[in-house]
Amino acid sequence: MNSVKTVGLMVGLTALFVLVGGSVAGRNGMIVALGFATLMNLFSYWFSDKIVLAMYRAQAVDEATAPTLYRIVRRLAQKGDMPMPRVYIIPQAQPNAFATGRDPQHAAVAATQGLLQIMSEDELEGVIAHELSHVRNRDILIGTIAATLAGAIMVLARIVGWTAMMGGGGRDRDQEGGGGFAMIFVAIFGAIAAMLIQLAISRSREYQADASGARLSGNPLGLAHALSRLEQATRRVPMDANPATSHMFIVNPFSMRGAARLLSTHPPVQDRIARLEQMARG
Repeated sequence: MNSVKTVGLMVGLTALFVLVGGSVAGRNGMIVALGFATLMNLFSYWFSDKIVLAMYRAQAVDEATAPTLYRIVRRLAQKGDMPMPRVYIIPQAQPNAFATGRDPQHAAVAATQGLLQIMSEDELEGVIAHELSHVRNRDILIGTIAATLAGAIMVLARIVGWTAMMGGGGRDRDQEGGGGFAMIFVAIFGAIAAMLIQLAISRSREYQADASGARLSGNPLGLAHALSRLEQATRRVPMDANPATSHMFIVNPFSMRGAARLLSTHPPVQDRIARLEQMARG
């Protein structure tokens, strides 16, 4: 069901792209914007793993330097019939983790020092199983496409807004006032809708990674307990993180409170825990 929802949301983003692009400059504007978005997407697809690992000064480790982490990654990769991913440690105190790489053959798993310090082996296994599930489910590719389309839509929406304020972009001058208001509406609606669809895709993939990760580890409660500890830790321990990469982590590295939770790239942790506990009972 999550896969069907993701496809539907991606179609929605594409439709929004067409709508907003057509409001800017018709077919020519759409072609230029789509070409730019494609180049961004290709660059992200090939180099995003290297960029984000360098951004967090992640250090490659092996079985000699991080025996427990490396052993868990290897065991789960073998169990999931996956190639062994590269393993990294991030020198940060907040417990967290992410996976990156364009496909299972070029994947990497990174865990913070804080995660290794506070997690039991069952909890750590749950976290790693979640991240390996992102790799198996091709979530990195899906997230890259969604982010690129959403970013392109927001850029186009700004162009639409400026075009409307400058006189309607060459449309029928007799209807300039109404057309300008319509274009401004499209710009505002397009930007907001793109952001909401991107958030929905991120949340959908997190639920799916929780479920498939719990099946991979065979212990839903291990991941549930880890999520509970991670949520508490993010409130106490800050992280030097880039907001543009917050969707990659197993929990949002920024403490989201009140209405701000509505704009989080992750679903509520309590909902995720409840689903995992239901899996354990079932």
